[in-house]
Amino acid sequence: MDNQVTAACDDSCAGSEENIESVRSKLIPETTAGELADLFKALGDPTRVKMIHALVQSELCVHDLTQVLSMGQSAVSHQLRLLRNMRIVKRRKVGKTVFYSLDDDHVEQIFLLTLQHLKHE
Repeated sequence: MDNQVTAACDDSCAGSEENIESVRSKLIPETTAGELADLFKALGDPTRVKMIHALVQSELCVHDLTQVLSMGQSAVSHQLRLLRNMRIVKRRKVGKTVFYSLDDDHVEQIFLLTLQHLKHE
């Protein structure tokens, strides 16, 4: 089945075949679209959002995250594993203590820009 929309534009639409083809040729690949959707799914959980917000402020160990979030260690570890698999957070081990921080500046920028967007509605 063809996924293209076949409805015609009315006279006020400035659309053209060239414009449509230009936009279509610049669309991100399906795999990239899926990865981006997965990133937003990971950010779609309030617990993970709070965890990321805490890590925007400071690198924290698992114990500190359990205290900040008032959650059990297994629940925090589970969420951190998901965020680590998505390359949203990274870990650093010092002796037996594991510290977590955001994976890179891009994660912080995405988070802070989204937060700023919500505050300016």
